Amino acid sequence: MREGMFIKKNVDKWNEYQHSKTNNPDETAERFVTLIDDLAYAKTFYPRSKVTKWINGIAAGIYQNIYTNRKEKYTRIFFFWKYELPLLFKKYHKILLFTFLLFTTIVLIAIFSSIKDPPFIRGVLGDNYVDQTEDNIAKGDPFGIYRDDNPFTMFVQIAMNNIFVAVLMVSGGLTLGMFTLKSIWDNALMLGAFQYMFYSHGLGMQSVMVIWIHGTIEILSFIIAATAGFVIANSILFPKTFSRKISFQKGVSDALKIMIVLVPLFIIAAFLETYVTHLMSNTYNTQHHGGLPVWCSVFILICSLSFIVWYFVIYPIRLYKKELLLGSGSLVHSSPGNE
Repeated sequence: MREGMFIKKNVDKWNEYQHSKTNNPDETAERFVTLIDDLAYAKTFYPRSKVTKWINGIAAGIYQNIYTNRKEKYTRIFFFWKYELPLLFKKYHKILLFTFLLFTTIVLIAIFSSIKDPPFIRGVLGDNYVDQTEDNIAKGDPFGIYRDDNPFTMFVQIAMNNIFVAVLMVSGGLTLGMFTLKSIWDNALMLGAFQYMFYSHGLGMQSVMVIWIHGTIEILSFIIAATAGFVIANSILFPKTFSRKISFQKGVSDALKIMIVLVPLFIIAAFLETYVTHLMSNTYNTQHHGGLPVWCSVFILICSLSFIVWYFVIYPIRLYKKELLLGSGSLVHSSPGNE
């Protein structure tokens, strides 16, 4: 876009932001993000223009209003989680959908392969793991593998391992997404074979009630991590109107922001796996009395799935539509893959 057209399109909005103050925190936040979006565009295409300095000055004034006033409830962290991250993710919904469909397809391939060739399960999960699980099933304790003499150590190990795997998925974008794709393939195959192993023993519904207590957040978080990896790959392969260097920098920055939200999710999933899945496994242990009621598992499953779908899909769409209705400019930062 030519500079003259860019100015003509936005000058009325900038004048309003500069001269018409607002005490509404929501509108202040929306104005700020809109100006940051315009400023990023101006710095990219008109770095030495006076209009770039003007936009920067208006944004700086709003920034001070948001962040230097201690009475203002919209702190940087709150702003990031409520606006910036969901709207950032809105840009990559197509990549998220692609990743989800790819992961689901590979899971179905693993299930089909397990049905047609039962030894496939051992090839994916390993003989030791399968033998241990089948031994537990024979003893009437099918989910005994989720017990550990030191729960806290188990919690730390699970959380650290999942975060490490997610980091590898994200950084796999640097290989043009090839390593991210391999990670998706490996994890989806294991999930499909693992789930079918219990189904083949008549424990399909029981496995859902136990394993997916933590698995809902854990698996969906891995899909989101893979999405971040593909964001980086997309920024390299398809820079659009940006130079490849700027596109790559933006892609990495966005992927790292997405990774931030995954850390607490993996910690929650590890906590559920260590302390809640363990209790639920007792429900289906014929040698043990007690455990959690089935409704508790259903409640956790619904809450976990609802949160992920709401925060990463529904809420970003609602924010974006709200901004369009307000007519004050896009809240979504310009980036490769969303031009």
